Amino acid sequence: MRTMSRQHRNQAVLVAGQLLSGVGVASGVAVGGILAAQLAGTTAASGFVQTASALGAGLVAVPLANLAVRAGRRWALSTGFALGAAGAALVLLAASLGQFWLMAAGMLFFGSATAAGLQARYAAVDGAPPEKAGRSMAIVIWATTVGSVAGPNLSEPGRLLGIQLGLVPLSGPFVFSLVAFVTAALVISVFFLAPPAPAVPAELPVPARPARQHGAWRALRLASHNPRALAALVAVTGGHAIMVGVMVMTPVAMDAHGHSLEIIGIVISLHILGMYAASPVFGILVDKLGALSVVLIGCGIFLAAITVGAVFSDSSDPLMMSLALVMLGLGWSACLIGGSSLLNQSAPDDLRVPLQGATDMMMNFGAAGMAALAGPVLTAGGFFWVNMVALAVLVPIVVLGLRALGSTTPDTAPAENVTDTLG
Repeated sequence: MRTMSRQHRNQAVLVAGQLLSGVGVASGVAVGGILAAQLAGTTAASGFVQTASALGAGLVAVPLANLAVRAGRRWALSTGFALGAAGAALVLLAASLGQFWLMAAGMLFFGSATAAGLQARYAAVDGAPPEKAGRSMAIVIWATTVGSVAGPNLSEPGRLLGIQLGLVPLSGPFVFSLVAFVTAALVISVFFLAPPAPAVPAELPVPARPARQHGAWRALRLASHNPRALAALVAVTGGHAIMVGVMVMTPVAMDAHGHSLEIIGIVISLHILGMYAASPVFGILVDKLGALSVVLIGCGIFLAAITVGAVFSDSSDPLMMSLALVMLGLGWSACLIGGSSLLNQSAPDDLRVPLQGATDMMMNFGAAGMAALAGPVLTAGGFFWVNMVALAVLVPIVVLGLRALGSTTPDTAPAENVTDTLG
């Protein structure tokens, strides 16, 4: 009972942290592109915000995972949010000084908050009963919905706050980001409790030395020999790349067809709703059907989204684009929750946290690369080919997922069995 109480408390703390970080990330990103264009003097700089933030999240993912191994989740998560706050402060300074390069550095640190928010999904599973691990993760991911929806709506209040504080008006929303990240760091550092250590039967001998801890690159190499761990890694990384590549080009494609910013905003809002609102459903499905089944369900949803997006690419019909973007968000949610759960189930204890960090690193680097590739693809071939690139990324997820179905290692393989497979 005491164990469950601690796990429930940690889940509530993580939900609070996600609410705050969601507000912080969305507040800054909503106006970051416009502010970057103003500081750089060119609209070409506007796309750099998404790329810099994703790169920052990727760069810090492994160090945060290493910190989690050494000092625990509490300090890893609170450090990530604190670095995000430092990034927001640098952006405020950059706007005051009119220096684009300083904003670029600030957005790299800003991405640390995204990395911490992603790693919170793994912290939610620590200490959770195996039969409820999927929904424990999904609830924490779902909490991001409120912040992600509320954050962009703070753009105008943030601008007015910036004016009142004597700041560059468009830097005002980053004040909300700064406050949100600092508060999230404090909430995690003060209230998050270390999960209880698993009980060790008395008859088992105490090891003479602690189990070897693996680094991120070794974790990736070892995981590549486990069909289920590899399928999980590719599902999380590829699913995120598909979502980002199509999502960032949708507003550009719709704008080219003459749709208003209001219509485009509605489509993107529905997409965000699809990303997060249904996550508890996928969490329950993980617990009922298995993580790999949810990954393959996500692949099917992705295929439907890509098909609709490609078929209606010439007209960018708002209704059909909304349908495609909602399905795109649902596919991402299924692959993220299913893939992350499968990753947890497929790795032994000494490999799990380094592999989580390495996966998040690849996830964010993949998103940055896909966002950079999608622009030239849209320019050269249109929105149809953006969807075809997404389809090409989907193929290996499906192939490796089906291959994992034939693996003899069960989803909930004991650590020693997985270690043998990896060796």
